[in-house]
Amino acid sequence: MHQSADCRGTVVEERARIYDEKGGQMAKVLECSDVGFDCGFQARADTEEELMKKVAEHAAEVHDMKEISEEVVAKVKAAIRDE
Repeated sequence: MHQSADCRGTVVEERARIYDEKGGQMAKVLECSDVGFDCGFQARADTEEELMKKVAEHAAEVHDMKEISEEVVAKVKAAIRDE
């Protein structure tokens, strides 16, 4: 990790981008709280498609969301971040 000093002279770690062995893609991450739920669930996957499957399974099992509207899908996709 690269380190730099902030304006007060303390050392601050900057997050380095870590690429996986699958062609340089970064992991996709989503937390339930990112889309407004009071829930500590976090999903991580190599692709958005894999992540969406995990999120849908969690939504059905924990939040009783058997069907997910296009509005919610869009909100989830907008909240996905690379890590």
